[in-house]
Amino acid sequence: MAIQITLLAIFPRWAWIIIVLALVAIWDIFIQKKHTIKHNFPIVGHLRYWLESIGPEMRQYFVANNREELPFNRIERGWIYASAKKENNYEGFGTDRDIYAHQHVFIKNRMMAFKVPQGHPNELDYTFIPCAKIMGAFNKRKKPYRPASIINVSAMSFGSLSAAAVEAMNKGVKKCGAYHNTGEGGLSPYHKQGGDVIFHFGTGYFGVRTPDGNFSIEKLKKLVEGNRCIKAIEIKLSQGAKPGKGGVLPGAKITPELAEIRGVEVGKDVLSPATHKAFSSVPELIELIEKIAQETGLPVGIKGAIGKLDQWEELADLMLKTGKGSDFITVDGGEGGTGAAPPSFADHVSLPWVYGFSSVFKVFMERKLTERIVFIGSGKLGFPAKAAMAFAMGADCINVAREAMMSIGCIQAQVCHTNRCPTGIATQNKWLQNGINIPLKSDRLAQYFKTFRKEFLEITHASRI
Repeated sequence: MAIQITLLAIFPRWAWIIIVLALVAIWDIFIQKKHTIKHNFPIVGHLRYWLESIGPEMRQYFVANNREELPFNRIERGWIYASAKKENNYEGFGTDRDIYAHQHVFIKNRMMAFKVPQGHPNELDYTFIPCAKIMGAFNKRKKPYRPASIINVSAMSFGSLSAAAVEAMNKGVKKCGAYHNTGEGGLSPYHKQGGDVIFHFGTGYFGVRTPDGNFSIEKLKKLVEGNRCIKAIEIKLSQGAKPGKGGVLPGAKITPELAEIRGVEVGKDVLSPATHKAFSSVPELIELIEKIAQETGLPVGIKGAIGKLDQWEELADLMLKTGKGSDFITVDGGEGGTGAAPPSFADHVSLPWVYGFSSVFKVFMERKLTERIVFIGSGKLGFPAKAAMAFAMGADCINVAREAMMSIGCIQAQVCHTNRCPTGIATQNKWLQNGINIPLKSDRLAQYFKTFRKEFLEITHASRI
């Protein structure tokens, strides 16, 4: 105490500020060697890096107009937030969208809208829209599955998302009859909260892998037998964010819980290869699909981002010839998603959803195979008008990822890959996760899905022939 009083007597408080700034200046000029700006403009140079770090937030709230931002603009985010909270999601004074812009979606309404007949299911529940097709019906799987909702939660792993976010989503899909895709991180306890689950695996085979990183049909069979919530299996060939590229899960992120779920070692970096070990050709892929379906009894599908069509054509030809193959196909758009990726991949590799889906659907349509396959769209389709376009193109249901995240509180901070998500959704930080009210957020996801289905149904009634 005496020393503190003596120092305060020697140096007043304002002098200490000058001393600290002088020390920072000395550090900037003579010690640090990484930043030219800090060297040439000591102290002031720090402001540049701070402003750069909050640039996305500044543009989001003060600079960009309502329709300007990407990947989701303010109007789109606002509609999801209001729909999830069951608030007024209307807009007044006409649209501020340029309706003459390239690729604007027009829905041609009929002169008199369709009237729901008495006794129709939608007369009682205006949010009930199941998938039109049954997964596995054509191939006569032992346990075919018909999704009870046309909108569902897309593949997002526990690990990429927090435990609280995954749990909120699974409880949400239970409340609205949708399904929840696990993503390639394995089946966690947070996926088992009552909602239907599609188990998804990629090149890392997390949750169903051998110690040396190969696929284990025995582990998959045991997983399915022990978890009745799993309704289908999805094999990821590629994803929109980084098709044809593997990934690295840093050892620092692998907690004992994650290690147990994924079947990896604690604290050790895990590589997801760019290609599968379980198959290396289209015939081998079909063989694996049939083996999994036979062992589990479940429908089996594939997910891919679309580029060249030669192997898709080979797949369609073999399915036509053998009567075997995928029960459903999820087409991911090159718009990317929750998976972090280098800009060279996220910006340039694979086709946008509209071009990719239409190209692949045409391949199967030319061979008269579309009726035996459930087609799932994934690529910024979580809005009724965009979904109407997708269904008109041949989709049977859609998966949403970022839209689902927004319904439980995501603010598009775009720091998913840093473990610093401010809303606790895309982070393993326990403190940040504590901000997620799971019962409330599950209600909001369910309400978003219900509002989506209601407005989509109203669009079809306005335009139905």
